[in-house]
Amino acid sequence: MSAFRSDPDLNVQDSTGNGTEVDVATNLLNGSIRLSILWTQEILLSADAAEQLAAALQRAAAQSRSITGATANRPGTATVSDPS
Repeated sequence: MSAFRSDPDLNVQDSTGNGTEVDVATNLLNGSIRLSILWTQEILLSADAAEQLAAALQRAAAQSRSITGATANRPGTATVSDPS
């Protein structure tokens, strides 16, 4: 049994039609995110597919943060230091 859970909403394939696929999965034990390009070393994406991939990575990042409890170093997240 794998500790990784793939994004069920991601269905991205190579724009040339050669069957290459992308998978984004989150490790449910430690929150690490796996980006896999299946069947080759590169993939050519349409603009719509690139947006789907970006959304899947954002969902994985949110899931990872919920697993690890991490909020530091998030874009747009301010940290306040105590000057005393």
